[in-house]
Amino acid sequence: MEKQPAVYMLSSRPNGTIYVGVTSNLIGRTWQHREHLVDGFTRRHDVARLVWYELWDDMAAAIQREKQQKKWNRAWKIRLIAEQNPEWSDLWPGLASI
Repeated sequence: MEKQPAVYMLSSRPNGTIYVGVTSNLIGRTWQHREHLVDGFTRRHDVARLVWYELWDDMAAAIQREKQQKKWNRAWKIRLIAEQNPEWSDLWPGLASI
């Protein structure tokens, strides 16, 4: 599979705990979170619902975007998710079928 840099946000539920991450394989990484194979924050807080993502051409730019978003306050993250996914639907089913 060709690498595709992506920044993503996971949530425990609508308006729940939010996690921001970066990866070169969004499908694989999201699957790892869903299966609780990733130790740490997402496993402890049951954060596995993919609610937002952005694809990038360049990994360095994706990493920079992730660092920026990690510094954002919660309201800004919620607004970004709501702009593209107002129902906080789990985007995994559509992504997994690609």
